[in-house]
Amino acid sequence: MTARTRQCWLDLRAAGPWREAIAEEAVHQRFDAILAADPDHLKALPPTVTRVLVPSEWPADFGAADLVLVDPGTHGDPALLAERHPGVRFGSRHDVTDQVSLAAACESVRRDPCTVLHFRDPTNIPMEIVLAAADGRPGLVITAVDSIEDAAVHLSVLEHGPDGVLLAPRAPGEATKLGDVVRYRPPDLDLVTLTVTAVAHAGTGERACVDTCTYLRQDEGILVGSRARAMILCVSETHPLPYMPTRPFRVNAGAIMSYTLADHGHTRYLSELEAGHTVLAVGADGRTRPVTVGRVKIETRPLLSIDAVADSGEKVNLIVQDDWHVRVLGPGAAVLNSTALQPGDQLLGYLPGRERHVGYPIDELCYEQ
Repeated sequence: MTARTRQCWLDLRAAGPWREAIAEEAVHQRFDAILAADPDHLKALPPTVTRVLVPSEWPADFGAADLVLVDPGTHGDPALLAERHPGVRFGSRHDVTDQVSLAAACESVRRDPCTVLHFRDPTNIPMEIVLAAADGRPGLVITAVDSIEDAAVHLSVLEHGPDGVLLAPRAPGEATKLGDVVRYRPPDLDLVTLTVTAVAHAGTGERACVDTCTYLRQDEGILVGSRARAMILCVSETHPLPYMPTRPFRVNAGAIMSYTLADHGHTRYLSELEAGHTVLAVGADGRTRPVTVGRVKIETRPLLSIDAVADSGEKVNLIVQDDWHVRVLGPGAAVLNSTALQPGDQLLGYLPGRERHVGYPIDELCYEQ
């Protein structure tokens, strides 16, 4: 799915003495729109931000407002209001509290150029219904959130969420945090080609299967390595196996002491992963996305040690379950059975390039061998 840019909206109506500071912060963070109930509170805002008026009473003058949000049940159809007030854009706002208000919201997102929604109850079902009603329509749908954490949830509803979120900050700093959440895009990793130098049986030990809460793609897995400075891309179990069904949520990752990337800057040992943690899913082209761990399955199995080297001379080691079904990825997303690897074969890997202390990068003397 192609990522789209979501909008950040700020509500000044309850900002109190922090109003000017919060507005200045939102402008600095390049927010898309700022709401106010008083036209005077919009005067000082630059034209780089959409100035949105949400009148509690019908004003004699809309002032500098670029957009006026109305309650269709009280003020009338936004399209008819736009005809009566040439040059003024109108949108609708809805508090969704029951079936009647939900139906009105669905009608608005299919009809109006902009709809701002607030959902009263702690369930995402009404939002799912409204977003489904809005699918394919050109209008903008913005949902109000009560916290930064809620924003992350809203943006994932029905996979793609609304077009933007609206926050009424309690203090300076929250606008910046909201922007970080809404605009975050996982950066790609620069994967490298590794050349296998040795493959050997490594006795018996515990290995970890990482079961995620996500359908992983056929060219996707997680990076695993015996050393923090270099890892190999272990593929998901999305490819057919002769003796068992596929497990499209799973990566048979490696021995329990192995490192993996929890995110772009933090590693974890496989043995540390628990339900609710995140790991970084990585594609053969370097694209990334955080996925939630649902379970880590640790069992005693025969082990296989894979040694490889990067063009830079960096040595790489990965210890995995000694079984033909355990696979790694090579250039071009080639799926390679680990027990069939031979010196000279090429693998995909990643070189974080720094030592680690409790998972965080650090520059210090550290030998791993």
